[in-house]
Amino acid sequence: MSRIGKKPIDIPAGVNVDIKGNVVTVKGPKGTLTKELHKDMIIKQEGNQIIVSRPSDEKIHKSLHGLTRTLINNMVEGVTKGFEKALEINGVGYRAQKQGKKLVLNIGYSHPVEMEEPAGITADVPAPNKIVVKGCDKQAVGEFAAKIRAQRVPEVYLGKGIKYEDEVIRRKAGKTGAK
Repeated sequence: MSRIGKKPIDIPAGVNVDIKGNVVTVKGPKGTLTKELHKDMIIKQEGNQIIVSRPSDEKIHKSLHGLTRTLINNMVEGVTKGFEKALEINGVGYRAQKQGKKLVLNIGYSHPVEMEEPAGITADVPAPNKIVVKGCDKQAVGEFAAKIRAQRVPEVYLGKGIKYEDEVIRRKAGKTGAK
């Protein structure tokens, strides 16, 4: 039995959950999320809890059990607390700024890189070398943060580039003057 899958999901006050077959809609103070989950999973709401169960002990159902529960839990957590990813920009002259709904990155190219915020996602720039991506959909927040990071991946010699705040860059030694 999946240890994650059999845990019930508590629904906090102020959150509405609507289950129609395999489509789950969660409404909360931070927004609304809808996700179509696998058709075989059995999703029930009992009081203020959501319970996910599987139809059989086949391998595919075992693997989907925990996944389905985690996806629903992330939806509930997203509409209550929200998710955020912080990025740091390292490099001389590298900086970010906000222009309306656009994120403008000066990261060593001959032109500034402009990125449009997707719907439901906000990118804050509290300092010129820091970007905070926020939203209620965990997947969308991570995907937009990864797209920002992909504009200038940190390099291993000087550490210049865009990295996640908690990411550790393994540095390499430069060339030595062997004669």
